[in-house]
Amino acid sequence: MSQQSSVLYDIPGPRQRRVTLISSLVAVVVVLAGAYLFIYRPLADKGQFSMELWGPLVDPSNENFPLVWDRIGVGLKNTLVAAALAIVSSLVVGTLLAVLRIQLKSLARRRFTGMAAPLAYLLRGLSWVLAVVTRVCVEVFRGLPVVITIFFVARGFPEFGASFDNLWYLVIGLTVYNSVVIAEILRSGMEGLPGGQAEAAAAIGLSPFQTTGLILLPQAFRIMLPALISQLVVVLKDTSLGFIISYEETLNIGKQIIGVLGNPIQVYVVIAVLFIAINYSLSKLAQYAERRLSRGRRTTGATPPNPPPAALMSQAEGAGGPA
Repeated sequence: MSQQSSVLYDIPGPRQRRVTLISSLVAVVVVLAGAYLFIYRPLADKGQFSMELWGPLVDPSNENFPLVWDRIGVGLKNTLVAAALAIVSSLVVGTLLAVLRIQLKSLARRRFTGMAAPLAYLLRGLSWVLAVVTRVCVEVFRGLPVVITIFFVARGFPEFGASFDNLWYLVIGLTVYNSVVIAEILRSGMEGLPGGQAEAAAAIGLSPFQTTGLILLPQAFRIMLPALISQLVVVLKDTSLGFIISYEETLNIGKQIIGVLGNPIQVYVVIAVLFIAINYSLSKLAQYAERRLSRGRRTTGATPPNPPPAALMSQAEGAGGPA
């Protein structure tokens, strides 16, 4: 064990390591025994592991197998399409909203020197009003449950003559909620950066918008990447709320399959495994992107290599030569 890790706690001795190993093995045995007694046995007694229920999902020779997986494939495709569209739109709208809030906050502090006093007060008042409006919108949409947002979008848009496919109602509803969350993540990331960076940018003549776009926003994306990826996983899982507007995503189609075959546990287990696999892939992608960004940061901030000994010797001879 390294010295750095031993600073936080004492290094366990041989006896403590044996106790930890034995207690871990006992805990694993207890968990497995509990799973067998309280999960496997009750399900087995009720015939939940019979091929009559699992066959349409795992047995290619079953007559319902191709039909079931064809429907699951349709639902999975619809889920991924809705998630991809909602993720892209949430990132775009959230980024724009974060930049807008930062700019409005900057404008509210400006004195607008060089302008007529009435115009300066008007601009300051307008920027303050817009900052309050955006803040209220963020708090309202962030506080609403996603399912209510999707329902209001699907029922409200047709009232104003804007009729779309159910896919777009779901995407708009997810975007409305997740874009404000992403905007707050990026805004907090930009405001958490050292204030000296914005001051240095202003000193070299960059405008507040250039400072935000060229200096603050790229760093906020890099710093807040884990939180952003977590929110994108939430977007993927929230596509299952499309059932309230009859969108045929994976969970909705699973309910249709259950209505025909009567095997809810088996279908939901398969759907859960699919979602876990997709979300795990997203998390691994986030880890890869974070490693690449960290490697790029280390490369950019690396110190220049030391000059070779020959160069040092020539410099020393030149310094020690005749005046």
